[in-house]
Amino acid sequence: MRRRSRRFLIGVLAALLVLGGGGLVAAGVYGRSLDGNLARTDAFAGIAESARPTPSVTGAMNVLLLGSDSRDPDKTADSRTDTIMLLHLDADHQKAEVISIPRDTWVFVPRSADGRHGNAMAKINSAYAWGGTPLTVQTVETFTGVHVDHVALVDFAGFAQVVNALGGVDLKIEKTITSIHAPHRTFQKGTRHLDGAAALDYVRQRYQFADGDFSRERHQREFLQALLDRAASVGTLSNPVKLNAFLQAVTKSVTVDEDFDLVNVALELRDLRSDDLTFLGSPSAGTGMKSGQSVVLPDTAKAKALYQAVADDTVQQHLSATATPSPSRSATALH
Repeated sequence: MRRRSRRFLIGVLAALLVLGGGGLVAAGVYGRSLDGNLARTDAFAGIAESARPTPSVTGAMNVLLLGSDSRDPDKTADSRTDTIMLLHLDADHQKAEVISIPRDTWVFVPRSADGRHGNAMAKINSAYAWGGTPLTVQTVETFTGVHVDHVALVDFAGFAQVVNALGGVDLKIEKTITSIHAPHRTFQKGTRHLDGAAALDYVRQRYQFADGDFSRERHQREFLQALLDRAASVGTLSNPVKLNAFLQAVTKSVTVDEDFDLVNVALELRDLRSDDLTFLGSPSAGTGMKSGQSVVLPDTAKAKALYQAVADDTVQQHLSATATPSPSRSATALH
């Protein structure tokens, strides 16, 4: 496929970047109807602006992507976010980086709004259970020093329909495993074509792999890339019926912050291509035990340097300067 055919109009919808046709969204009416599909949440409720990191460099944008099994962000008791990613759009809108943060990363969680939880070290996904999206924003901002401009939450159960709207995706299964979840599918090693339910089942697996959560992180990034590739390869962008089914499925599976405007964001990102995305893992120092729990330990020095580059909008320069291998289309990990 020629490069010009890989131009994507990308809006930040969920745990991935939603593809759209430039003409359709630019038309306005259709874009606004899609915007109306999106559920809304007050993602920054109760967060004092004075306590937050300095906003992004003008023109840059940071979006916190969260994945859960419920689209209702107000029902967070005893729930966790399986997927936590930070998307950074460079100020020149030519590059974007997606940094995944392991859900078991050991970080400081600020005090919850009800005063019953937090103000302590814990796994990063505890923030969602203790204080929903706002406390998760606070925790990620405290950990990274990066100002979050927007938030998107993916309902994974609904997102299976997104995959099905594309006719499935091709995923590279790194070894033969049996799912720990019913109906206990067997995934055979090799590149396999999976429907929505099977694809999401596979990317949730971790216990069958020696590096546990790191494998799940890697598979999530590979899934996002495969979804982007599938959307382009099957002619979704040039087929109004397929495009509409895809975008309707995505927007009905996503919750965003109250100020998120699909049309405006999509127009800002209209020149970004799949090849312009870099997938990274938050730097870690491996696993360890804290308070009787197995956790992921951040590599403090490397993480600080990476997130400072995000705040300064110099991520690509940072990657070059630290001699990080050139990111592949399937993802680059910095563990």
